[in-house]
Amino acid sequence: MSQGSKIVIDDFSFSYDSSLALRNINLDIRPKEIFAAFGPARSGKTTFLKSVNRLTDLIFGASHTGTILLDGMDIYDPKVDLTHLRRRIGMVFDLPTPLPMSIFDNVVYGPRLSKMIPKKRLAEVVEKALTSAVLWDEVKDRLHTSALRLSGGQQQRLCIARTLALEPEVLLLDEPCSGLDPISTASIEETLIQLKQHYTILLVPHNVQQASRVADRAAFFLNGEMVEVGPTYQIFAKPEDKRTEDYITGRFG
Repeated sequence: MSQGSKIVIDDFSFSYDSSLALRNINLDIRPKEIFAAFGPARSGKTTFLKSVNRLTDLIFGASHTGTILLDGMDIYDPKVDLTHLRRRIGMVFDLPTPLPMSIFDNVVYGPRLSKMIPKKRLAEVVEKALTSAVLWDEVKDRLHTSALRLSGGQQQRLCIARTLALEPEVLLLDEPCSGLDPISTASIEETLIQLKQHYTILLVPHNVQQASRVADRAAFFLNGEMVEVGPTYQIFAKPEDKRTEDYITGRFG
């Protein structure tokens, strides 16, 4: 394990029934970095992301080999409390899914459910989470109006705030800008760069350009294999593998 790694993935493979989705992934993720996993459809990126907080457990017939360590702890150890693990490693999906309730109630939904925060602190948690998600100034005067009235970009930042309210250490984002216009996408990207000061972020970007704009390091996935990993500028300016170069320059995918 590399000194100072937040997550260490060691010889990790993952299968759905007999179909191999990830093959021998070896990777260290550092604290407080944005790490992007990019590649064409069906390359294993989303499986990789979901394996990191064991959302893949929900899939019948799935199996894995190898280990994933969070701060040295094997996340697949049978003694691991899954609820606690998913609080430490929060996930935000591609389509924003605000609950049909107020903005305030959306943000406190998780803490209320888990009774992890005293009632008198909920307002403070809401302000902190919405500020971190760069949404507070836009909604502070209408916290008790329906979250469904927010724009798509605001709804996605609300979903990020809802995850942040559980005080995670790692954020997983699966194409968080896939349905958003360029202005909303820019807001989310700006939010991620600010969040990096406090969280480790694993991102499956909407496209190659997004990875180049926001990530500190990036990995190219193809057919379940991690072809290449390195600092983002090196991956995009001087890729070592021809398959990476072909994908980045649009020759395939």
